[in-house]
Amino acid sequence: MSSLLRRGRLKPAKKDAISFISSVKDDEKIIKQIVDVNKAHIVMLIEEGIIGREIGGRILQALDGLERRVEIKPEHEDAHVAIEEAVVNAAGEEAGGNLNLAKSRNDQVATAIRMRLRLEIIKTAGLITDLQEAMLKKAEENIGAIIPGYTHLQPAQPITFAHYILAQFDALHRDLSRLKEAYSRINLSPMGAGALATTSLPISREKTAELLGFNGIIENSLDAVSTRDFLLETLAVLSIMAVDMSRMAEDIIVWSTMEFGLIELPDDYAFTSSIMPQKKNPDVLEVIRARMSLILGDFTSSAIMLKALPTGYNLDFQEATPILWRAIENIQRCLKILTKVILNLKVHPEAVYRPELSFMAATELANMLVKDYGVPFRTAHRIVGAAVKNLIDKGMSLKDLTPKLLADVSSEIIGSQIHVKKEDLADIIDISGCVESCSVRGGPSRKEAERMLRERKALLADSKMWIREKKDRLEAAEEMLKRRVKELSKSIPNRNV
Repeated sequence: MSSLLRRGRLKPAKKDAISFISSVKDDEKIIKQIVDVNKAHIVMLIEEGIIGREIGGRILQALDGLERRVEIKPEHEDAHVAIEEAVVNAAGEEAGGNLNLAKSRNDQVATAIRMRLRLEIIKTAGLITDLQEAMLKKAEENIGAIIPGYTHLQPAQPITFAHYILAQFDALHRDLSRLKEAYSRINLSPMGAGALATTSLPISREKTAELLGFNGIIENSLDAVSTRDFLLETLAVLSIMAVDMSRMAEDIIVWSTMEFGLIELPDDYAFTSSIMPQKKNPDVLEVIRARMSLILGDFTSSAIMLKALPTGYNLDFQEATPILWRAIENIQRCLKILTKVILNLKVHPEAVYRPELSFMAATELANMLVKDYGVPFRTAHRIVGAAVKNLIDKGMSLKDLTPKLLADVSSEIIGSQIHVKKEDLADIIDISGCVESCSVRGGPSRKEAERMLRERKALLADSKMWIREKKDRLEAAEEMLKRRVKELSKSIPNRNV
């Protein structure tokens, strides 16, 4: 049992109590960040003249590479205690006993979590752009591949697969934008807030923040240690992304069935039945759909956990952090798999020419009656609807519609016949013509698809630049911290030598 914190106010704790509250297993995720926080804090204390160069140098020597060799034991409450104990053992209590001067585990853990979360957001953003890149490639390959567009899961109007996949790209772009916005609020340092009320020592919170690559500090010290809204915000963004990804998985699952036959899954991302040899099951997509629901649950459970806590640090926070890491791991794994599925799936545009899908031209038929024959839209809607019913009752498709049948139906509806030219009817009933006629901004026509592809490529390039800039900023901060540590610890005799 570590006695580091229990030689004053408290007697030794029971082993089962320590085991019950211990976070050592989960702290493994942020060991490096905790060590770096300690390094930056000590560098700041030295440079501000709060501790001497020799004492600070010994601590920095003990911290150097500690993340690789620290031994976290069952009796440690958390990684912070294990690291401080290791520093005291290496540097002696005269020096190492100052490791926690002017800081607390409260501001330290909040800072370390934010540091690790920055990396995970950058990684997630990179995986989103990988998926978006796969989407643009698939859209270019299928810019003319017509598929049904659905409302209420009923064939509605013809679109292209490129139009569909660009819609999914845009949803992911909004998800990425939310993630980038969250990053700007995550990338603020709580260090120097102490337990909740800062310290009477003249520390520089700004210097510590700079050494750790933060854009600034969370000013109010009580807010800095109390808040976990950054955790909830990340989970909220992931939850929205989970809804978008689950919907996409559902589309592909449904469209790959024999009944729809619009797309075919790649063999290497599909599975078969143990008894029914004809099956091609979308198992990976079903697992994606299920795991997205886990992310929604992660947000809910974290919000419930945090909603009734008093202001200030509470150990409840410790239970929320592993939920965050689990959700991030889930979204990252699913993004990787979905990217490979999208890249390798095959589109079957010939499926749209099944007779029953010809009725998707009905809207354009009504529009033609308005534009070319002066019929009010609601009247045209009734005429076309009645014509569709007539054809379905006879087991026919919209391709079987004739000017005479339309004239007879219009006579029943409005008491007079509308005589539509045969060539007008033929043009409207052509599914590809319907797609090309929808050429307003954002429509499925080829011209619009090509324009949107160009613009989405530019958006993708901007996103990749954002990722590169954030990586470079954190790497530069890490190098700066390494240099300062090296400068301040050199020429200090090593206690263990």
